[in-house]
Amino acid sequence: MFSTLLIGLRAALVTLVLTGVLYPLAVTGLSQALFHEEANGSLVTHEKGQVVGSALIGQGFSRPGYFQPRPSAAGNGYDAAASGGSNLGPTSQKLRDRAVAEAGRLRQENPDAPGPVPAELVTTSGSGLDPHLSPEAVRWQVPRVASARHVAPERILAVVDAHTEGRTLGMLGEPRVNVLQLNLALDRRFGESVGTTAEAP
Repeated sequence: MFSTLLIGLRAALVTLVLTGVLYPLAVTGLSQALFHEEANGSLVTHEKGQVVGSALIGQGFSRPGYFQPRPSAAGNGYDAAASGGSNLGPTSQKLRDRAVAEAGRLRQENPDAPGPVPAELVTTSGSGLDPHLSPEAVRWQVPRVASARHVAPERILAVVDAHTEGRTLGMLGEPRVNVLQLNLALDRRFGESVGTTAEAP
């Protein structure tokens, strides 16, 4: 019986060392060597070197000189510690009222925007932290951003086009624009807009 116990203890110890020490160290080492930026959270820095967010986590922008992301139902909004959607269904009156109110606000803040308000600007994502918008939702906001920055819309569109990501591997997903990186690019090109670069809505 004692020998059986020793065999079990040795097996547990070997398993512990392999799966609890060696494997995590190997994976961490490989990720740091091959995907250093991603392994450290895909952090985004300001031109002065200060970390202002992550390319993987959306955050709110309320100043007119910045592009606004999708609304967020994560915690009190854009709370990375409380990722989640609203869980409101298509028949929910609360969801309908919120979307109508959001569309009204956006239309008021974007009087020169072409066409109807894009649906993604009035609906939250499943995580509440989606950092991307479609190029169409970004372009819809260009007149407001251009007016607030006193820049020709064509110059803003050039920055948008330069920061539009294509499909992954040319076939997965849809074209998209990272809102934080786009707003930082605007600051680099045209100077910081009124207010801080990254701000709560």
